[in-house]
Amino acid sequence: MIKPHGSDALNPLYVADEAKRAELQKEAEGLPKLMVCSQAAANAVMMASGYFNPLTGFMNLADSLAVAENMKTTGGLFWPVPIVNVVEDASAIGDAKRIALLDPNVEGNPVLAIQDVESIEEATDEQMTAMAQKVYGTTDPEHPGVKAFLSVGKCFVAGPIQVLNYSYFAADFPETFRTAVEIREMIAKNGWEKVVAFQTRNPMHRAHEALVKIAMERTGADGAVIHMLLGKLKAGDIPADVRDAAIRKMVELYFEPNTCEITGYGYDMLYAGPREAVLHAVFRQNMGTTHLIVGRDHAGVGDYYGAFDAQTIFDNDVPEGAMELQIFKADHTAFSKVVGDVIMMCEAPDGHKPEEFVFLSGTKVRAMLSAGEDLPPEFARPEVAKILMEYYQSLPQE
Repeated sequence: MIKPHGSDALNPLYVADEAKRAELQKEAEGLPKLMVCSQAAANAVMMASGYFNPLTGFMNLADSLAVAENMKTTGGLFWPVPIVNVVEDASAIGDAKRIALLDPNVEGNPVLAIQDVESIEEATDEQMTAMAQKVYGTTDPEHPGVKAFLSVGKCFVAGPIQVLNYSYFAADFPETFRTAVEIREMIAKNGWEKVVAFQTRNPMHRAHEALVKIAMERTGADGAVIHMLLGKLKAGDIPADVRDAAIRKMVELYFEPNTCEITGYGYDMLYAGPREAVLHAVFRQNMGTTHLIVGRDHAGVGDYYGAFDAQTIFDNDVPEGAMELQIFKADHTAFSKVVGDVIMMCEAPDGHKPEEFVFLSGTKVRAMLSAGEDLPPEFARPEVAKILMEYYQSLPQE
């Protein structure tokens, strides 16, 4: 199986030993408490799960600046985005060397992790802006990732962590949430060698279904892992439970048995486009997949990134040998009335006209489903469309 990123074996930061976890939970009662932001909590869950191997905790300011600038820590580890615990005010910590991190996303704010405090540093406004520009390619406050990054504070609390739970992800999505360790075990149990990962934060229509099958065929993959984001999204995105139901129905009916696994991970979307695509590749290698599908506007939002910037970053900015995982570069896919099947648009026959593709905007899809109108069968499987229609019709009508 493909090696994890940066080490020979995964180092998940979840404390699996029950006695040790109980001991740490008791210790946490007497430690200074720090409420972390949602992104820091998600970072902790990703480290707990082994997805962010080989990181042992939150980065300090120097590493954060170095990663933002050139995708390497000061120690030389290739990493695409800063993994940080940033807060507005760290005065409650004082000079404590160990603190308890509280979960902002679970009622009662239970202890999520214990952190050894190696440093507390305050970034300047200029440093925060520079990091945002490098990671997100913009400092526009309307960009949801930039807004989140620049709104939580400037105090970087760095140091290793021991994670006591998986926040709300394991409880809310018991059939879907899986750690990198569990996915590796699943791949090994299936006897898969080449495995394609498909990232999604949306339901999968026929174009997505075809893209997974195309990637599997062309890479010679034994199986595919549909890996959906279960954390916070932007307003208007479809909730994870609805996406999960729609994707499961599609795989059940339209994939060959034992060729596709449906899983999810606990993280908040960054909408960082190219840099986030590289992060996706890193943690897909950690979970044992050999290929990641990177398509048009991967991890993007609005018009902040070029259609294929998330592909070219692997050619232009990722050093050779930095990762073992390979990228499957995909074009936009849609049903061709000429070919009679879903194809990648770049492979359309000569003379194919744009209007000969069946393509609906997200706005049009939402409007049709809200009105109870069936989506074209060339665009969406009817069983999937039914699940989505029920969701949209349950929403308050404007």
